[in-house]
Amino acid sequence: MKIKSSSSQILLLILFTIFLLSSVAMHAGEKAILQLESKRELFVDSYLINKLNGGAKLNLHSPRDEGPVIQFDREWEGAFCGYVTIINDGEQFKAFYRGIPTAGRDGRSGEVTCYAESVDGIHWTKPNLGLFEFAGAKENNIILADAAPVTHNFSPFLDTRPGVELDKRYKALGGTKESGLIAYTSPDGVHWKKMLEKAVFTQGAFDSQNVAFWSAAENCYVLYFRTWSGGDFQNYRTVSRTTSTDFLTWSTPQPMQFGDTPMEHLYTNQTHAYFRAPHIYVAIAARFMPRRQVLTAAQAKALDVNPKYFKDCSDAIFMTSRSGPNYDRTFMEAFIRPGIGLSNWVSRTNYPALNVVQTGPEEMSVYVNQDYAQPTAHLRRYSMRLDGFASLNAPYSGGEMITQPFTFKGGSLFLNFATSAAGGIRIEILDAAGEPISGFELAKSQEIIGNEIERAVYWNASSDLSDLAGKVIRLRFVLKDADVFSLQFK
Repeated sequence: MKIKSSSSQILLLILFTIFLLSSVAMHAGEKAILQLESKRELFVDSYLINKLNGGAKLNLHSPRDEGPVIQFDREWEGAFCGYVTIINDGEQFKAFYRGIPTAGRDGRSGEVTCYAESVDGIHWTKPNLGLFEFAGAKENNIILADAAPVTHNFSPFLDTRPGVELDKRYKALGGTKESGLIAYTSPDGVHWKKMLEKAVFTQGAFDSQNVAFWSAAENCYVLYFRTWSGGDFQNYRTVSRTTSTDFLTWSTPQPMQFGDTPMEHLYTNQTHAYFRAPHIYVAIAARFMPRRQVLTAAQAKALDVNPKYFKDCSDAIFMTSRSGPNYDRTFMEAFIRPGIGLSNWVSRTNYPALNVVQTGPEEMSVYVNQDYAQPTAHLRRYSMRLDGFASLNAPYSGGEMITQPFTFKGGSLFLNFATSAAGGIRIEILDAAGEPISGFELAKSQEIIGNEIERAVYWNASSDLSDLAGKVIRLRFVLKDADVFSLQFK
């Protein structure tokens, strides 16, 4: 009897183990129920995705080259201008960048912070501000000078924290490892003063642009700054992160993680809250390829490239983060490749400016430093459709995607999408178990055809989803020759 009992127990244990393994396999890829609320969600990572079938995939899009917008041609600017920040302050766009005409040690006294402005983000002017003297005259666009080493990498942001003091609407950080990061404030982005004489943060290498912003999603300031994977300027240039509630006292830094992707030199990170979905942080970073030489010495001389700056090359890559010490590198390919012509293949060119900004009803722009260390150094604009970094895509042969289970707030579902004339999108709404919900089956979904930034989804001639708000559902996308860039319930 004891033998039989023992055998029965073993059999039950085996069956229970099989059940557990089957359950794990069946729910592979499942996450906790997502709370979408009314937030816009972009297809820049696998956050929403449970299953991809057929030819469906995530697809990275390439911005369109719109040409130069700011020439670094003033005497105090020059070939080594860099670390650009673009800010859209309501009715005006503002550009901030380092001016220095000659190569030399980081953080030296000759570096200044320059300023340009625009009403549309496309056509820029450099006002004569009369704030600082250069070569005996104050007719220039310099907003910070005689502040080394802060002016090496001065990086401002518009503080969106609720209740922020009007005279501190702009904040900035700048400095090197020797000085630490010094904090500044400004009412308008032009007139700046120190918050404290001493550094507010010292635990980094800082030999790059160190970027901060107010995160509404985390209810604190976040700072992404240069560190090295081996410490003390060893191994890979990488990124760490710290947070603060007052911009003066910062948490113990955490090195950013990149999943199971290979380490690469990231010269700048340019992490910021995407303006249409601020819970998603976008990082359009400069990928630096040391000693990956394209030009010969003769070609570099013909372009008048500084002889120390043509033996490496760079491009721009796209990453995201949803807070915390993790980047998502779904896309390892370049986001912006170096352009045609050898001038694009020198050291430290193709470095993106900080921030993506809206420059038209259906358009946003990112800006890129080009022709670094050359007499033709300039800032270039690249354009995209709104939310157009990446998409859920299917080819002509078709594909499907089923989302993770989620709840939402709102009455209708809206898509940012594009199809071919032959393509289309249909959406079926499923319950938490994956069964079609009556009235929202695929057969009752109105096919979506066209190319729009925002269109409501319909079933049986109605877009009303208010009865499903707060309930756990899934979406099943069925696509043919189509892209979906984002979705939002509202």
